[in-house]
Amino acid sequence: MGWATVLIDGNNFYASCEAALDPSLIGRPLVVLSNNDGCIVARSAEARALGIPMGKPYFQVRRELECLGVVVRSSNYALYADMSQRLMLTLEPWVEELEVYSIDEAFGRLHRPAAGDLSAWGRALRQQVRRHLGLPVAVGIAPSKVLAKLANKLAKGDPAHGGVFDLGALADPDPWLEAVAIEDVWGIGRKLSRWCRLRGVANALQLRELASGELRARAGVVGLRLQQELRGHSCLPLVAAPPAKQETCVSRSFSEPIRELGQLREAIATYISRAAEKLRRQRQRAGTITVFVRSSPFNGTRFYANAATATLPLASNDTAVLLAAALPLAERLLRPHNPLQKAGVLLQNLQPLEQLQPHLLAPLPPEQQRRREVLMATLDGLNRRFGRGTVQWAACGLQPAWAMKRQRLSRAATTRLSDIPVVHSD
Repeated sequence: MGWATVLIDGNNFYASCEAALDPSLIGRPLVVLSNNDGCIVARSAEARALGIPMGKPYFQVRRELECLGVVVRSSNYALYADMSQRLMLTLEPWVEELEVYSIDEAFGRLHRPAAGDLSAWGRALRQQVRRHLGLPVAVGIAPSKVLAKLANKLAKGDPAHGGVFDLGALADPDPWLEAVAIEDVWGIGRKLSRWCRLRGVANALQLRELASGELRARAGVVGLRLQQELRGHSCLPLVAAPPAKQETCVSRSFSEPIRELGQLREAIATYISRAAEKLRRQRQRAGTITVFVRSSPFNGTRFYANAATATLPLASNDTAVLLAAALPLAERLLRPHNPLQKAGVLLQNLQPLEQLQPHLLAPLPPEQQRRREVLMATLDGLNRRFGRGTVQWAACGLQPAWAMKRQRLSRAATTRLSDIPVVHSD
C-alpha cells in the first residue's frame, strides 16, 4: 500500500456554477463573459459542442449566439469564489492532505488500498460533490502530480471513464501516456514543446523515455523533475498552506473612459478598499502603495501609461490609512487629453499582521490601533454576511459611470441575503 496523488477539477467551472443556481440552464449552451462583457471566458459542454470559440469578443458573435439559442451570463465573481470555497471544504474530508491549486482545482494525497484501484472512491467523491453543490468534477488519480494532471485530462476526454481515471491502477499505463500530446503535459511550455517536437518527442511517453542528460541540458533540474514525475516518482510535494503573498494587486478596466479627477479618485478608492479587504484576510499589512493607470491603445490618441508610489511611515491594512496615502496620487496621474481605460493599485512591502515595526515620528497608541482593527473587522463582517458593498467608503461613489459593465449578471444567491431564491408552496 502506497500513496496516491489525486487532482479534482471542476468541469467548465464558471458555467457549472451558473447552472447549479439556475436549473433551467442545465443541458443548454451557456457562455460566460469577461469584465465589461468583453470576451467569452467560459463555455458549457453544450456551447463547446456548437464550436463557439474561447476568447472571442462578444460583440463579434452576439448575433450568432442569439441564433443558436446560447445563454449569455456576465462574470459573477462573488458566486464563483463562494462555490470554490464550498468545493474545497467538501473535498477536505476525502483526502489526507489538500492543496488548493486554483479556483476550480485541488491536489490531494491519500493511501492507496491493498486492492490498488481507487476508481470507486473517485466515483463516490464525484457523487457527493454533485449532490451537495450541483457541480460536475473530474478526478485524476496517479502516483505523482504530473501523472494526476494527465489522468484528469483522460477522465474528461472519454465519457466512458465517467469522470474518473486511475492511472496508477493500470498494469501498463504506456498506451495512455502515448496518447497525450507533448503540449498537454503539465509544465511543458510553448518553447520546450517545440524543442521536444524537433527531436521527435511528440507525447508524454516519449518525454519519459528521453535521455535525461539531453533533457537536463535544455530544461535543467525542472525538466528532470518533470521526467521523474512521469516515471511515477513524486517530486512535487503538496503545498497545504500557500506561502505569504509578496504583493497584492487590484485592477479593472473601465466601462467608460475616465477624463475627470473625481472619477479617477473614485476608482482608486474602490480598488484600495478591495485591496485592504484582501490584506486583512491574508493577515498582512502594506508598507508601500503604487497606483497605475493606462489609456486604451486603440482609441486613436497617443498611448499613455503612468504610475505613482507612496510609502507609509507605518505599515497598515486600515482602509482609511491606505486611502489617505493613495488618493493624492490621482492628480499626478490624470491627463485630461488622454482618457484612461484602466487603473489599479499595487500594495507592496507586505508584512505579517503579527509584525508591526513602530515609528518614532508616527506614534500609534495600542488602544487606538485596537479600535481601528475592531472597526475594520466589523465592516468586513457586515460585507461578508450581507454582500459586498453593503457598507462602503463614501470616496468610492454610489453608482459610478465607469464601473464594470455586467448587464447579464446572475444573482449572488450564496453570498447576498436579498438574492436568495424564494420557494413558494401551496
